[in-house]
Amino acid sequence: MNRFDRLFGMRGEARLRYGDGEYKVVTTGDFVRCAVTGQPIVLTELRYWNVERQEAYASAAISLQRQLELRAKGRA
Repeated sequence: MNRFDRLFGMRGEARLRYGDGEYKVVTTGDFVRCAVTGQPIVLTELRYWNVERQEAYASAAISLQRQLELRAKGRA
């Protein structure tokens, strides 16, 4: 994302409430950020999140990486 994205249709970052198999939009936007990498995830591409931690992930591999990191720290 860069400063030109807003000029060409991107409305900014959304805030979501993650549930089991669905999410609710709290603040309207076009994307959320991956909790691990910080990369933007367009809402139509969002497939992976954690309900308990209320975090979004860019891929299944990144979701697994986060789970393993937290387990190693004793927080899983």
